[in-house]
This record gives sequence, C-alpha cells and structure tokens, in this order.
Amino acid sequence: MKQWQRLKSLVPIMALGLLPVMLARPATAQAYPDRIVTIVAPSAPGGLYSLFARVLASGLEQRLGRTFVVENRPGATSVLGAAAVAHAAPDGYTLMIASGATLAVNVTLHKHLPYDPIADFVPIALIARVPEALVVNAGLPVHSLADLVAFAKGPPPRALTFASAGAGTGQHLEGELLRQALALDMTHVPYKGALPAITDVAGGHVTMMFTPIPNALPLIALGKVRPIAVAGRDRVVALPGVAPLAEMGLPGFNTSTWFMLVAPAATPRAIVERLHDEARAILADPALRQRFIEEGLVPVATPSVDELEAFVRGEIAFWDTTLHRIGLAGME
Repeated sequence: MKQWQRLKSLVPIMALGLLPVMLARPATAQAYPDRIVTIVAPSAPGGLYSLFARVLASGLEQRLGRTFVVENRPGATSVLGAAAVAHAAPDGYTLMIASGATLAVNVTLHKHLPYDPIADFVPIALIARVPEALVVNAGLPVHSLADLVAFAKGPPPRALTFASAGAGTGQHLEGELLRQALALDMTHVPYKGALPAITDVAGGHVTMMFTPIPNALPLIALGKVRPIAVAGRDRVVALPGVAPLAEMGLPGFNTSTWFMLVAPAATPRAIVERLHDEARAILADPALRQRFIEEGLVPVATPSVDELEAFVRGEIAFWDTTLHRIGLAGME
C-alpha cells in the first residue's frame, strides 16, 4: 500500500517532467526551418531536376524566411542521389526532387536498388507532369510517324538510332515501346543527360529521341529538330500542331513523366505537412503555372501526402508490368 501511495505521489511530478516534451512536439514544425535546408537534384545541373529544385527553393525561401540550397548529385539515372537522401537524417533539412524514374521505374529496372521508394521516402508534393515529344533531326525527310516508318523501311532500308538521357530514363523506355510497336530496327544511344542527347539529335549524330518538351522548344524554334508526335494521350499547349501517338495509330501509347518533392521516410509528419502546404501554395501561383504551360509542362494540383503514396504504388505497378513486357526488367 505504501508503495502504491508513493507511486501516486510521483505521477504529477512525472507529468510535469513530460510537459516540456509534449509541448515541444508541435513547436518543432512551427520553428522549422531554423537553419539551411538542402534540396538534392539527383542529376547533372541544367536539367528538369535542377529547374524544379530551384523553383521550390526560391519559393520556400520567400515563404519561410530561411535559406534553401540546391545540390546536384548526379549518377546512375538518379540512383546515387536518391540512395544518399534515403539515408540522410529525417529531420526536414534534406529534401529531394524525384521523378517517375527515381520512384517507380528503377524498382523493376534494377536488380539491386540501394533504396526502397516506399520504405525510404515520404512524398511531399507533386510538382508537374512532363509530357515528352518525339523529335527527329530537322534535315531528315520525316514529318510524321508514317514518314518515319517509310524512311526506316526504305528503299534503301535504314537502321534508326534514338537517344536518351541514360538507360532506364523515360526517353529510353518510350523509345523501346515505339520500337516494339512499329517493329523497326532502332538502336538505343544513351547519354549522360537529356541536353547532350538532344544536342546530338540536332547535330545529326542520332536520328531521333523522345525528349521533355522544355528541352526541345529552343531547338524547334531554331529549326534544328522537328517534333512529329507527343508521347502522352493529350495534346500540349506549347506544341499545338503536334498530335499524340495515340491519334496516329498507336492507341495504347500513353506515357509521361512527373516530378515530386520528397523527404526521408521518418521525417516528422508535421514538417512534411507544412512543406506540403507551402509547396502547394507555391505551385498554385498563376504566373508560375503559366510559365510551366508555355515551357511545355503540365501544372498539377498536388494531392494529399496519403494520396501521393498511393499514386507512387500505382506507378511502380504500372512500370513493373511495362518493363517485363518490353524485356527491360532487371537489366541493371
């Protein structure tokens, strides 16, 4: 009985001791950030990973009053950067721009992926969808998909080449899907980035490639490359005269990539939700949405964090089926 009475007397004291800890939990998100935050772009500078990282870094700096820096960590189609962020401290001070390749394609493409997109990351906000266009060197007598087939089959028959930003990127997978759909002899030529790839298409060293539309628009304007189709199901405002492949006899062809802001999985939910709300507000800015549209991107209203987790799972399942069908599962 005496022991029970002593224990009862300690309860208020214990509660008082826990009070600062309990009060500190909501304050953690309110005080965040109190130092520099790094947004990792797992690619070489100059691409879409960097573009989206800079957009969000600038917006978050303005809204939160702290410094957000962009750090490029290229390598292995975003694998090296993603692996580093997956094992970073889950405190909200290391974030990453991830693509469909990072979170969905790589799961099936790689035999031994050094991170788990579901277990190691929490999605924060969907940034934009990035439709891709099929472009050819402007010097070729190719103005349509039918022209491309006729050019390949000759006479004389010609072996086509298609560039990409590397094995497993959206450009590579779309090229393989097109090769199978048209039953053409097409050789993949991987590059260390989308910009050097399209530069070689413009220079006539490679026949064609699927490319993010923002990368193609300057070269289209200069008459260096010619767009002949859009990979997604819908037309794109920036290329109003270019039809989707689905309207050119390939009804099942519907691909586009997407980019997302993510954090290490154990990042406090309050910080994740705050970043989600801030990113959503930044991406809803009419001027930014118009800029995205003019550059060939598709603005989106990001779903909730829980909905994003379900979205990533769905994308993993889609690409698992697709990669097995085209024979690229476990290629690396």
